[in-house]
Amino acid sequence: MLLIHEYFLFTLQIISIKVNLFDFSLQLNGFPIKEASRVLKTIQNKDENEFESYIENIKKNIVAYHLENNSFYKSFAKGVNLDDWNSIPVMTKKDLQKPLSNRLSKGFLEKNVYVNKTSGSSGDPFIFAKDKFSHALTWAIIQNRFGWYNLGFNTSKQARFYGIPLDKKGYYKERLKDKLSSRFRFSVFDLSDSAFEKHLKKFQSTPFDYINGYTSSIVQFAKFLQKKNLVLKAICPSLNACIVTSEMLFEDDKKLMETQFGIPVVNEYGASELDLIAFENPSGHWQVNSESLFVEILDENNSVLPYGEEGRIVITSLYNKAHPFIRYDIGDIGMLSKESTLKTPILEKIIGRTNDIAILPSGKKAAGLTFYYITKSIIEDNGNVKEFVIEQLNINTFKVIYVSSELLSEEKMKMIITEMETYLEKGLQISFEKQDQLIRSKSGKLKQFTSYLNQNT
Repeated sequence: MLLIHEYFLFTLQIISIKVNLFDFSLQLNGFPIKEASRVLKTIQNKDENEFESYIENIKKNIVAYHLENNSFYKSFAKGVNLDDWNSIPVMTKKDLQKPLSNRLSKGFLEKNVYVNKTSGSSGDPFIFAKDKFSHALTWAIIQNRFGWYNLGFNTSKQARFYGIPLDKKGYYKERLKDKLSSRFRFSVFDLSDSAFEKHLKKFQSTPFDYINGYTSSIVQFAKFLQKKNLVLKAICPSLNACIVTSEMLFEDDKKLMETQFGIPVVNEYGASELDLIAFENPSGHWQVNSESLFVEILDENNSVLPYGEEGRIVITSLYNKAHPFIRYDIGDIGMLSKESTLKTPILEKIIGRTNDIAILPSGKKAAGLTFYYITKSIIEDNGNVKEFVIEQLNINTFKVIYVSSELLSEEKMKMIITEMETYLEKGLQISFEKQDQLIRSKSGKLKQFTSYLNQNT
């Protein structure tokens, strides 16, 4: 039998393991989260003058590293003068649509880096990589930002409005990760009133600390609460904040959510291939991540615009040695506030990343980002499919429009139809159209999903 003090110590150890499980899993898989957290603090402790020197050095270092160690980048960035930042070419997503193995730096293989796919929300999907320190730094920054709202990334209970794979292996893997990460996932594939009634019961019985997920899905939940004249905080008193991501947050939607949830709504902007780009601080400003990224606003001639002027958002990943993202045009249009400093840039506005809601014959609704999971099947590492968009022409008819070096095979089209029926519902009419070029908006972005239904949702 354990003595009392031994039992107490044992209990503390169990609690500590649970509290730090996410960090432990990162460390276990070779992602040095402790080192990344230390580096982050060092960067944040620099004063404005020290920070300026740091930025200039780290920018030059990452370019020099890739010119020396990355054959793809050396070929891409010919004639670069390390003392002239403007001599460095701007890269786009199209430049990266080639096999990942051709884009990795010397010493890096797919087995020793973090590999993932972009969502394709801009219509230009590709596979990317991060070295393990760079990926750990991403998580250190996310944990730091959550701390602004007294949320413990490892400890606070999360109500998660995200997609989830529907195949058994993927589904249970995500559910296990959710369980270990102190979160419960509400699927965005069904935004019907009956689904929201079930969500409401879960909020009644679970002490959630915050909501996190796709903007459009959470807005739909807020509209449901408005119809029922309910405030979520009264139902789930433990709630402290709502963090939205991946899609545009309009001011009217933010006011609606804050009214119906009874908590602050925090706006997050990021890109999987880069990092957390901006996060709303407690003062209500969209603070840019200047610790691991260098963000510029460029005009159509790739000239840097001053604070207060609108242009293309171009980002350099300062620590990713596995794969170059240097002066990378993310495909969004935005503006940095005149109040910005080099250490604390403020993103005043961003254009793009809105997603429609799909309304189906049964009355079921699904978030536009549902199509990220569906179109995964046409994202291939060989870069054959260059761009794609999906349109809802009427209540039961969808069209997949794509730019590719070759026609989609019958097998591939059947796979996409099957996935649409799995994630949405059966009986939909799906057509495919290959084009040489897709029509873009004035901002230069492609909207991955567009609904032509005249419905107010």
